[in-house]
Amino acid sequence: MKIKQQKQIKEFFNVEFGMNKGKELFDEQEIILNKLIKNIENKSENQKKTLIQTILPRIALYKAMLKEGLSDEEVYHHMQKYMIDIVAKQKHLSMKKMEKVPCFYFLYSNIFLRVVHKTDLWESTQKHGKNYFDVTMKKCLWHTACIENDCAKLCHLFCDVDNVTYEELEKIGFTRTKTLGYGGDCCDFHFFKK
Repeated sequence: MKIKQQKQIKEFFNVEFGMNKGKELFDEQEIILNKLIKNIENKSENQKKTLIQTILPRIALYKAMLKEGLSDEEVYHHMQKYMIDIVAKQKHLSMKKMEKVPCFYFLYSNIFLRVVHKTDLWESTQKHGKNYFDVTMKKCLWHTACIENDCAKLCHLFCDVDNVTYEELEKIGFTRTKTLGYGGDCCDFHFFKK
């Protein structure tokens, strides 16, 4: 299975560490990633796909830098740069483009609620009104994966990506007071029509 994120991670390593060190780190990241993939247990096909395509490559990125001997602070700084400046920025730009679609709030709220209701990536409850929708995540695959792979602090960055993704949009607002990744008992997503 081709993992799209790997090209982006390879480029990130080359920019951050130079071609030679970047290649070493990327090779190590791929070794770690393959081990993480082989160790997936008790997950549905949908969960496996999300782990392989989205979550585990980033966990392997984090672990490769730790294995290199960088300090926890340095690794977190590099991960923050990758997750916020690259991943979150791309997601935000995608949301800005989608906002141009007529009836964006109506379409997005319906799709978001349908996805979280039917998927097994989260355990959640939802409620909605004419101009808002709330999703309370009680369990999250991203959080679970970080805990299972001994990198709970990395989950902070997965949570932070949401903040950047939804900030300063024209048609939809977003707030959240707590997340599983930051030690809350849930993630309390609140979206509202602007």
